[in-house]
Amino acid sequence: MKSVAAKFKIKNVLKELGVKNTNEGTSTGKNNFSSSDVSIKSYSPVDGEYIGSVKITTKDDYEKVVETAQNAFKVWRTTPAPLRGEIVRQFGNKLRERKEALGKLVSYEMGKSYQEGLGEVQEMIDICDFAVGLSRQLHGLTMHSERPGHRMYEQYHPLGIVGIISAFNFPVAVWAWNTALAWVCGDVCIWKPSEKTPLTGVACQNIAAEVFADNNLPEGISNVIYGDQHVGGLLTKDVRVPLISATGSTRMGKIVAQDVAARLGKSLLELGGNNAIIVTPDADIKMTVIGAVFGAVGTCGQRCTSTRRLIIHESMYDQVREALVKAYNQLKIGNPLDETNHVGPLIDLAAVKMYENALVAVEKEGGKSVVVGGVLEGQGYEGGCYVKPAIVEAQPHYKMVQHETFAPILYLLRYSGDVSNAIEIQNAVAQGLSSAIMTNNLREAEQFLSVNGSDCGIANVNIGTSGAEIGGAFGGEKETGGGRESGSDAWKVYMRRQTNTINYTTNLPLAQGIKFEL
Repeated sequence: MKSVAAKFKIKNVLKELGVKNTNEGTSTGKNNFSSSDVSIKSYSPVDGEYIGSVKITTKDDYEKVVETAQNAFKVWRTTPAPLRGEIVRQFGNKLRERKEALGKLVSYEMGKSYQEGLGEVQEMIDICDFAVGLSRQLHGLTMHSERPGHRMYEQYHPLGIVGIISAFNFPVAVWAWNTALAWVCGDVCIWKPSEKTPLTGVACQNIAAEVFADNNLPEGISNVIYGDQHVGGLLTKDVRVPLISATGSTRMGKIVAQDVAARLGKSLLELGGNNAIIVTPDADIKMTVIGAVFGAVGTCGQRCTSTRRLIIHESMYDQVREALVKAYNQLKIGNPLDETNHVGPLIDLAAVKMYENALVAVEKEGGKSVVVGGVLEGQGYEGGCYVKPAIVEAQPHYKMVQHETFAPILYLLRYSGDVSNAIEIQNAVAQGLSSAIMTNNLREAEQFLSVNGSDCGIANVNIGTSGAEIGGAFGGEKETGGGRESGSDAWKVYMRRQTNTINYTTNLPLAQGIKFEL
């Protein structure tokens, strides 16, 4: 059987997804527009080849988008929630039909393996399924009033326009996490995809616009704008956009948070992670290696949940290190569309430079290479973005260990004593997204999950740090931003809460027994 890479033609994929191999523009529906003569060109990290381009959204373009979105919201918010769920169901089915094509585009434009690209589209489908069920469960509470003859309850209403700023590493799934929930909640969305992966944004907007048009719904329920942080700033500073959901670096998140807070808006932030797996004396070595290797090298270390640190008990340290080296020696690096490869490229040359600088810096601090990294060159590594996953022995206090490097660098840290010492090391970083412990000891597992355990938003036992299920709320604490997306009751952030009291008597008693006679 030929690999996907052998028979891959980007023009055919773009055509199937309705993406022209010319300048695409700002979109409020099936048609795109732009008054700009400046474009963002997208080049694949897989081979350095040009894919296509999009026109940067101007201020005038942006105003047209907001006006269209505001008008669409007036229609969409009055559409019954289960009917909104039906539209999302249709969107999910369109994704099923185009899963392979969109997965290929994700893989080629971002650089993750084809299987991971398909997995990302599956996440989009899963959140649509979740949202369809949710559309019949946007419930509030009924409460007893202290006043006789009164009924008190609360309900949730849509916010309006939700601004979504997504990152390159999950160019479509995170948008869908937000959009599917926002749509069933009655909101309309304006999305700014990463400038590093703009064509996946075009593809998703085409699919969404097709569904809305097929149902005779107005343009503006789904919108997309393109550009850098300046275009993003149009969203974050706009009082007409009550909620900004932003995914990216902590540095970016702090800027977004300040802009939104200055106008007393709401923000949902999913930012950096410096994730660790604790390996105790009671760990299963095979499970540990599988979890650690995929967590560290999956998506070439460019997941917010990637495993950056492995905190190993001294009694297991040599055994785990030896098993990891053996596993790393079996990794195949190359074209991510070739399904025999495990690791694809970094996103661009700037990421490669960051990776190289991190390895130099940690060596200066005293780090010792266990698996030597480096940039790969020659045939099969066109584009200059392929690097070798590296393993470095280090100390918890090293500056680079404390820092999140978006690349496949895994730091091995040693601990002694009981698991509380390992938990202290794990928590002693600024980020708080994902965490894991490998142990068959129930007491250790429960301690890790207790109030004295992991301080992260995600804490796993005998599972790695990478990945999450749609049904659970996704997000983290500290410099990870505190936001929650996807499952559980994350839908509430996309709505405004209203408390209602109904008096069904002929009297008007006041709260707390206050007397006011006329």
